[in-house]
Amino acid sequence: MQPFPSGTVRQLLASPSVTPVTRRALLERMATPPVRKFFTEAQFATLQAVCARLIPQPERETPLDLAAYIDLRLSAGQTDGWRYEALPPDGEAYQTGLRGLDESATIAFGQPFQRLSDSEQDTLLDAVQRGKAAGEIWKTLPGIRFFEDLLTEAVEVYFSHPLAQEEIGYVGFADAAGWQSVSIL
Repeated sequence: MQPFPSGTVRQLLASPSVTPVTRRALLERMATPPVRKFFTEAQFATLQAVCARLIPQPERETPLDLAAYIDLRLSAGQTDGWRYEALPPDGEAYQTGLRGLDESATIAFGQPFQRLSDSEQDTLLDAVQRGKAAGEIWKTLPGIRFFEDLLTEAVEVYFSHPLAQEEIGYVGFADAAGWQSVSIL
């Protein structure tokens, strides 16, 4: 059960309760992301499968395409503001890590990650998370750090989407009156 009726976010975004800058940012997040630009088709399919396991969305008729938002950020050359010293820059880490997932899936189950059953995908993600996944790629890219970075971004992308915020009852973006009340001493 949702704390707010469906459509609350759209109503708030159309109201004077949201500042123009916040409105613009949230409307951009609600727009359908463009078609894949950064990842190869295989990497993108793997990323979509990973995101579906990390943040399942069975209640959504059309799940939020978390992989598309990650692809959009990377295709724009943006960073997420941090990275582990042990990992290469974001784009390289993602491309290498996704290849690593497919390599490990092929070693363990004889097919790429996206073709595995849910339980096989979970087993493989658990192995990467614990630094125990098979494959040459994980000898140079620390799976533990890659998994943590990927999980963090997937969660951030999901909960920064206005519709996910609506589902958890967050409407803190309706901030116009609050910011107008702030005074500088």
